[in-house]
Amino acid sequence: MKLAVALKHELGKAEAPTVVASGRGSFAERIIEKAEKNKVPVHKDDHLATMLSKVAVSSVIPVELFEAVARVLAFIYRVNGKFSTL
Repeated sequence: MKLAVALKHELGKAEAPTVVASGRGSFAERIIEKAEKNKVPVHKDDHLATMLSKVAVSSVIPVELFEAVARVLAFIYRVNGKFSTL
């Protein structure tokens, strides 16, 4: 069954990303469709999604996931040209 977790992180404003949506099946598909429609990068990592799905919506991600999420965000920032030195 498809799983999706959406994160929000405002660089320089928040210490860590927050889970803003999480769902399985058709709800996961809607999360992904909305992200793609709004040109929000989608990263596929089943293991990370499983771990993040255990975090309550509106909660900051746990310290144990900082490194994994930071790697994904660094990749996205590089792709978007926000950081050229990461």
